[in-house]
Amino acid sequence: MPKASSSYQGGYPFLSLPPLAVVVLGLAVAVAIGALGMRNLEAQQFTASALRAETLTRGLATRLSATSDGHWEAILTRASERSGADWLVAGPQGEAIFDNTGTPLTTVGVVQLIQIKSGKTTSDTNSAHFFATPIGTGGRYLIGFVALVAHPAASASLLNTLSAFTLLLVMAGTIVALSFVLDVRGEIHSVSERIESMARHDIAPGGEPIVVRATDQVGVLTKEFNELVERFRAAEAAYRQDLSGALDYDRDRTAFLAALSHELRTPLNAILGFTDILLSGADGPLSDDAHENLTIVRRSGGHLKRLIDDILDLSALESGQLHLKTEEIDLYEIAQEVLDEARVGAADKSLRITLSGTSASAWADPLRVRQILTNLVSNAVKFTARGSVELAVTEEPTGACFRIVDTGPGIARHEQAAIFEEYRQTGDRDANVKGTGLGLAITRRLVRMNRGTISLKSEIGVGTEFCVELPREPSSEQVDQSFPKSRPLNAVPERER
Repeated sequence: MPKASSSYQGGYPFLSLPPLAVVVLGLAVAVAIGALGMRNLEAQQFTASALRAETLTRGLATRLSATSDGHWEAILTRASERSGADWLVAGPQGEAIFDNTGTPLTTVGVVQLIQIKSGKTTSDTNSAHFFATPIGTGGRYLIGFVALVAHPAASASLLNTLSAFTLLLVMAGTIVALSFVLDVRGEIHSVSERIESMARHDIAPGGEPIVVRATDQVGVLTKEFNELVERFRAAEAAYRQDLSGALDYDRDRTAFLAALSHELRTPLNAILGFTDILLSGADGPLSDDAHENLTIVRRSGGHLKRLIDDILDLSALESGQLHLKTEEIDLYEIAQEVLDEARVGAADKSLRITLSGTSASAWADPLRVRQILTNLVSNAVKFTARGSVELAVTEEPTGACFRIVDTGPGIARHEQAAIFEEYRQTGDRDANVKGTGLGLAITRRLVRMNRGTISLKSEIGVGTEFCVELPREPSSEQVDQSFPKSRPLNAVPERER
């Protein structure tokens, strides 16, 4: 609980947001005003340049019209030196008579400037305002180019004014925001102290209601928090009652399964043992009818034993009572033993059961790996009426792998995700084969406990492939053996029971 206390003492990070918001808002307003001011300043500079270009060009054109052509070049040169403007004298067809702009224009370009009369031109080096006016009545034109007038002093003055305004705005906003923050901080500190005291309780975490000291948003929040505390108390009480009932249920189920293991498995094993003795002919030969009846008894007893084993294994997995004893194993040897047993069980079927691959080492519990293989192979044999069941053992870069491929009916794509759930059998298998639907659920859990993976590929009418990969090396990491509980009986659909 000290950690909870220190988290409050570290401050209230969100309380710095109001001053920060004020600063950001002030800067945004200042930037907007600055942008507007610079835009107006540029507009004034443009207007001043246009007026200067028109004034200089008209005045010089009047002087040139009163002077002989031989003196024009000298007059234009002196005018350019004094005013800093560039001049272009063009003939009626746009041909250049005099040009000191440094950027020769085509006749078409000159004609366009004359037609436009006034505007702005931009080159690689600068921007200028031009003005075109006729020189007398001879069809010649004077075009003046005046660089845009810049006012550094005005820009500097605007920036200084803007900086001062921004500073004042931010200071005023910060003062207001800080006063608000200090007030809210006091209220939150009061609330946080009560929450700290609640967090330090070692009993029911409902705590005591917090006194409402304000009517603003913090007060509303405090009131809502008190209501939440009351609801939490009620939920906590209901939870503890449900938990107590669940624990009682788990204890009863464990006791029931223990009794089931003793009361059913012990006599069942005796029945199976005596049946095997009779079938072996140790007490003399049997008639055909007796042999057939005993075979049915042996098959039904084995089926019942598998159902009981599945239920007990699932219970052990859910309660965490199933523990692994991992060691280095050879998957190929285990696969040979499992397939030998499967061939005996499939003697009455026209199935081809094969094993391929080589020795492949893995680090796992040999008993549980054998159980995984037995579940998958027995399922393949059970659901494959004709064709083949193939088991391949290989070594992969990430571990040892075995694949079980059958030519059974296949599993629809929309049912593949649910096949690993408890009490589930997919497709028409429910009608043909009886079982608890726990085999694949247990298989997946055992694979995960051994730090392995299991995948499924299936196609209707083609068959199914299961691939299990197990690690090759031991790991010091603790395997998460916690799995969700199986659904209660009343939650299982009727057709799955």
